[in-house]
Amino acid sequence: MRTLKYAVAASLLVTAPLAAAQQVSIATGGTGGTYYPYGGGLAEMIGNHIEGYDAVAEVTGASVENMGLIWRGDSDIALALADTVYQAYNGTGDFEDRQLESIRALASIYPNAVQIVTLADSDIESLADFEGKTISVGAPGSGTELNARALLEANGISYDDFDPRRLNFNETADAIRDGDIDAGIWSVGPPTSSILNLATTRDIRVIGLSDEEIANAREEEPVFAAYELRAGLYEGMEEGVQTIGIPNVLVVNDDMDEELAYQVTKVLFEEIDELIAIHPAAEDTTVEFSVNSTPIPFHPGALRYYEEVGAEVSDNQRP
Repeated sequence: MRTLKYAVAASLLVTAPLAAAQQVSIATGGTGGTYYPYGGGLAEMIGNHIEGYDAVAEVTGASVENMGLIWRGDSDIALALADTVYQAYNGTGDFEDRQLESIRALASIYPNAVQIVTLADSDIESLADFEGKTISVGAPGSGTELNARALLEANGISYDDFDPRRLNFNETADAIRDGDIDAGIWSVGPPTSSILNLATTRDIRVIGLSDEEIANAREEEPVFAAYELRAGLYEGMEEGVQTIGIPNVLVVNDDMDEELAYQVTKVLFEEIDELIAIHPAAEDTTVEFSVNSTPIPFHPGALRYYEEVGAEVSDNQRP
């Protein structure tokens, strides 16, 4: 009898279904930018290294839309530009009527660079040449458009001065290639696939910013910093180009499970080689960059990891 009882119990153990993994949703951006491959890589790392969880990267309208997705609980993790995150947390700028105090950061992961691209034979050589032209300023609700507007307005250029088109990264590249627009603005981790692809079919020029234009932009948005796009970044780009950069932040809601937030942060930094193999922007994903760049408080789970590795976290980054 005892043998039969144990045999039945063993049979139940073998045939009982495994508990389903909990799904983590990662809000990214368009497929032509850096957010989507980076988010996809992070999703794979979560599935591989955090027991009981699977994750999926979702295509979205990027930074501004992603803040709403996190606040409403429609996504678990999101990528967003630091200026968008700062405005959402503090209820300023586009978030003046809807302060999102519940958002928290896991990490700042890499800097975006504002990349202004036109065809090599274009007569656009600086921001001053935008007047009367047709320019893509980024998808509606994207961090690119926020950055483009801030950069232009800080330098005395309004949407009334040119014909603005709100196109995503792939649409912008296609429109430049087809001659439908004169130039486009990207705010994305370099290099980005849509510009790489454009540069293989047409000769392009990346437009630089002057010291004065950068200073004006930084006065408008303190999270901006001078950044140089290296020579050879895109085909035909023989010299480095001066522009501005903005950190990107991994954002969650403050009600995320503390242990999950800790595990995601730990995996992000300790398995970073897996992300670098997917996109070179991840080479900037370091604990030092994160604590030096994050403009809002960290989630308690992320904070536990930073304290565990001895990182210096500022008072304004504590919940």
